Amino acid sequence: VQFDLIFQHWVLFLNGFKVTVILLIVVFAISLVLALALAVFRSSDTSVLRHPIKGYTYFMRGTPLLLQVYIIYYGLGQFELIRSSILWPFLSEASLCIALGLILNNTAYLTEIIQGALREIPRSTIEASRSLGLSRSKTLFLVECPIALRRSLPALSNEFIFVMHSTAVASTITVIDILGAGRKLNASYYLAYEGFVTAAVLYIAIAVTASQIFRMLERRYLAPLSFR
Repeated sequence: VQFDLIFQHWVLFLNGFKVTVILLIVVFAISLVLALALAVFRSSDTSVLRHPIKGYTYFMRGTPLLLQVYIIYYGLGQFELIRSSILWPFLSEASLCIALGLILNNTAYLTEIIQGALREIPRSTIEASRSLGLSRSKTLFLVECPIALRRSLPALSNEFIFVMHSTAVASTITVIDILGAGRKLNASYYLAYEGFVTAAVLYIAIAVTASQIFRMLERRYLAPLSFR
């Protein structure tokens, strides 16, 4: 392994690391907010809201992420209506396209996770909240949603790692993330694996850090629920 080349190009990997971390945090945060709203709507009795959301989650979970990103980055630009719209300055940026693709994909998975947690909330908990004078909307947002998020922490931890893996797709549309930095180093010096090994180490560092953070959150917010 030519460690000297890796150390000489540490700025390349540092920039790729920052791109990956920023993309990961922004995508997961936005997806979580959107998924919470969609999960609430899908749990409603209104079929007008429930069925379109169900179709959206099936489509996004049933098609490859890479295909979705390609459709956004390469496909939308084929339509004159898109190119002449106010959205084109954003859709012509590779970094924004990958963020949009990841958000749409991750939101579908998170919606299913949160919606499943909402279904598992005991009916007695909801009835107790209503007996205290809380309205249906207050019960939903002050009781059901917080409990669902706390119960979803183990699954959210896995999904966060999944999103981290998914950010590697960014390198396929010219965004220099961690994997993109590794590919660039290998291509520049005709290396076989040095760049990829370095990228793997950085991904593992993110995964270990994220796992520790989620474990702390689980100990703090999930443990009290185990006694109920």
